[in-house]
Amino acid sequence: MTLRFPKFQISFLGLALLVSLNLEGRGSTFPEPRNTQAETIPPTTPEAALASIQVPDGFHVQVFASDPEVRQPIGFTTDHRGRLWVAENYTYAESGVGFAKDQKDRIIILDDSNGDGVADSRKVFWDQADKLTSVLVGFGGVWALCAPKMVFIPDRDGDDVPDSEPVVVLDGWDDNRVGHNIVNGLCWGPDGWIYGRHGIQATSLVGKPGAGPSQRTALNCCIWRYHPTRERFEVVAQGTTNPWGLDFNDHGQMFFINTVIGHLWHVVPGAHYQRMYGAHFEPHLYELIDQCANHYHWAKGERWQDIRTAMSETTDRAGGGHAHCGLMIYLGDNWPDTYRNTLFTINLHGHRLNNDRLERKGAGYVGLHQSDLFFCKDPWFRGIELLYGPDGGVFLADWTDIGECHETDGVHRTSGRIFKITYGETAPPKGLDLSASGDLELVRFQLHPNDWFVRHSRRLLQERAGSGKDLEAARGELFRLYRTHPDVTRRLRALWCLAVTGDLEDPWLLEQLGDPNEHIRVWAIRLLMDRGTPSEETLAAFGRLAASDPSGLVRQFLASALQRVETGRRWGIASALAGRVEDVTDTVQPLMLWYGILKAVPDYPARALELARKTRFPFLRECIARRLTSDLETRPEPVESLVQILGETQDPSVRWTLLNGMNLALRGWVRAVAPPSWATVSASLRAGGDSQTLELLNAISVVFGEGRALEDLKGVALDASADPVSRRNAIAILASARPEGIEDLLLKWVEDRSVAARAARSLALFNHPDIPKVLISRYASLDPEYRTECLSALSSKPDFAFPLVEAVASGQIPREDLSAFHVRQMRGFGDESLNRRLDEVWGKARESDTYKRELLAHHQARLSPEILAKADLAGGRELFLKTCSACHVLFGEGRLVGPDLTGSNRRDLAYLLENLVDPSAMVPADFKMTMVTLADGRILNGVVTGATEKTMTLRTQEEDLILDRSEIEETRPSDLSLMPDGLLDPLTEDQIRDLMGYLMH
Repeated sequence: MTLRFPKFQISFLGLALLVSLNLEGRGSTFPEPRNTQAETIPPTTPEAALASIQVPDGFHVQVFASDPEVRQPIGFTTDHRGRLWVAENYTYAESGVGFAKDQKDRIIILDDSNGDGVADSRKVFWDQADKLTSVLVGFGGVWALCAPKMVFIPDRDGDDVPDSEPVVVLDGWDDNRVGHNIVNGLCWGPDGWIYGRHGIQATSLVGKPGAGPSQRTALNCCIWRYHPTRERFEVVAQGTTNPWGLDFNDHGQMFFINTVIGHLWHVVPGAHYQRMYGAHFEPHLYELIDQCANHYHWAKGERWQDIRTAMSETTDRAGGGHAHCGLMIYLGDNWPDTYRNTLFTINLHGHRLNNDRLERKGAGYVGLHQSDLFFCKDPWFRGIELLYGPDGGVFLADWTDIGECHETDGVHRTSGRIFKITYGETAPPKGLDLSASGDLELVRFQLHPNDWFVRHSRRLLQERAGSGKDLEAARGELFRLYRTHPDVTRRLRALWCLAVTGDLEDPWLLEQLGDPNEHIRVWAIRLLMDRGTPSEETLAAFGRLAASDPSGLVRQFLASALQRVETGRRWGIASALAGRVEDVTDTVQPLMLWYGILKAVPDYPARALELARKTRFPFLRECIARRLTSDLETRPEPVESLVQILGETQDPSVRWTLLNGMNLALRGWVRAVAPPSWATVSASLRAGGDSQTLELLNAISVVFGEGRALEDLKGVALDASADPVSRRNAIAILASARPEGIEDLLLKWVEDRSVAARAARSLALFNHPDIPKVLISRYASLDPEYRTECLSALSSKPDFAFPLVEAVASGQIPREDLSAFHVRQMRGFGDESLNRRLDEVWGKARESDTYKRELLAHHQARLSPEILAKADLAGGRELFLKTCSACHVLFGEGRLVGPDLTGSNRRDLAYLLENLVDPSAMVPADFKMTMVTLADGRILNGVVTGATEKTMTLRTQEEDLILDRSEIEETRPSDLSLMPDGLLDPLTEDQIRDLMGYLMH
């Protein structure tokens, strides 16, 4: 491996594909920041904000800088002189605007030359940026994220004046729909890569300028990295919602912070984490990794009656709320030792710093909640980023606003602050400039107790190596330090420096796999995989580790490494890892192992089946069966082998997981050709099978068209004394198989209270003329679950919709039971006579922008704080359960079709009303509705949440439907939200008050 400087660092004559930004000329006037946020709360002075801060005894807080010296500080970094480089973002605009074209962003440099904790000089480095979120210093210039571009601004002489216009390094970042999920977070990793983050609201297609689609990487909600000299870009791990903070612990393990869903995530390359919504690009993941914290910073299950103030006591005790910005793992030398290597994040609503302790557990880590640190009572406090500096003190950036990241109330651009938090007496270094240090002195800084010196000196050594400087003496000292130092964290520092300054050959790295410390072995694995295609010696060594290594963390990174190995060479390591019984109950390792072999299973089905037969991991066995069965139509031979294993095994757990994997793969299929051995094997399994096994056998056999299974299912469904759950499952399977005469049975089962709801749902698949009459006749006498299914069935087909509307007109079905969802579903049929009747019975579709603006103004004028204070919260909760809970979760109640409202900007009346009155005004891609027309006559509205070659998963208001593609006649994507217009139309003014009061509480 030969290191080199970025090509744009050496010469601008050979820029090749690098493209200069199209900017106004340098020296042009910086636009005056324009406020659009009303000051409904009087702005606080820096002195008043400082006075409102509470910290533990011994800590000291100062205002390092405040407006007008610093405004809109969205991100910052330090350089090797200890100066603070701040990204000021003025272009971020209010909701509905996105980004302001009349504003510009800039990078400023703040310096505290006398070490008194207050900035005494300020320079503007660059003031013609757009959509600036991040700044990073290194390699003779400054790196910045300005979506859709990542740029490098050369400053080779270090005079704080750009040498030229910025150069585009990467482009393709989404800069439109992402909003506050925009690409962000540049930082140096210990491995010499630049790391960054991306949110969930849009997909970016990233590559070098001029690259075609096939040369680009698709990504959303992820952690990514870019190498400054190799010019390689890759996604590291995927999932969550909107990561806005990341850092590395003393062992080089990376963690990032997130909002709305779980807050803390340990980064393992190749991991797929839970998402707030939407689907990962890979359709066969099956399960996703949860956060590594064992707690939430808000009371997820709290109810309205628990809330006594703007923040409930339970949420206050838990940590202050769902929204987190910035992450720092403290490795400075100023704060007390008890905080070292613990994690801090800013809790946006809680106006505080949350503190988590990171402990090794199983194959990974667990985050344990510690006492919160730093409380700020200033209503304008909006902490956004934090990091420690050369004196060990911590900088904390304050956006200084009274809204949230959604900015529904506008943006206050003329405000901003940076605080500095220190403990006891500090001794800030004066005249600091690490770049003036010799090579050996930079090596000695690897032993410094403050990781600030460690990180910057490592980066400077990497730059010197990249420029071609001879570092033989420094590398000799690093090898000595690595061999002799008793502290593994110092050995790791030496190892990382050796890795970024030159070649670490395979034989040497392979020797380190035998090191007694797990963290050394983990990094040896990672560095070997970063070298490119692994050698046979490397894979053999990995296989030995997989079989014998006592460390769960080592085994997890071996599973991670599988994804970077050719599929045919993964099996030895995978088989050894799959035999480690101590990892079976781990929360992460079984999933990482599955992700590691996922691509190899269809390529090498025999090896996969061998692994399924031998592994102790039930999840892995089920996934293999599921993945192979999903290809039954195109590759039936592996499924036949799978069925033969079913017939041979005597282990009930093996049999059950293989059957369950097959069943999960066939969900939604209408028909498939049975493997040759299926009839014999299924008959044998029936003879001694328990009820769960029989249920799986029946579900699979129906897809294979096996008559006996249909008769068995009919017997279960007709047995009034049988378990109601088993009866409902049997009815669902029968309905999907559609045997002759099933409509008559379903009409009969509507009379049976225990299975009526399931029968009503199933009748939507058929066209029997008696269906509407029977469903409507039973409407008033059955429970709410039946009524919900009845309305869904009747509104799914044009022929059923007319009787439904007439039943509402006659009073057989109350008008208020017919929701806006049902009405939009029926209007989607495009039948003018039906639409006219809906106008008469339910109300006219008033969807013009003018009408929506008038309606929004009406509700805002009426719902004053005094009116909302009179809200009946119990009544509001009932309205939520009836109107909203089919698609949203609030305080643990409801269904997650749309976003979880517990973590939304729901205390903002304007934000709530805009989303209720005009839900399609701003729709994330993963919530856009698709209309699906089926061969049985149904027309369904929903969000597509998954797809394979054989099926499509459609999330509707009621359920997740897995649809056989052969049954789909047409799909029509739209830009509309699944949430329809008119949700408030059926409600009285008092009901609207109660609902809004409950949502805002």
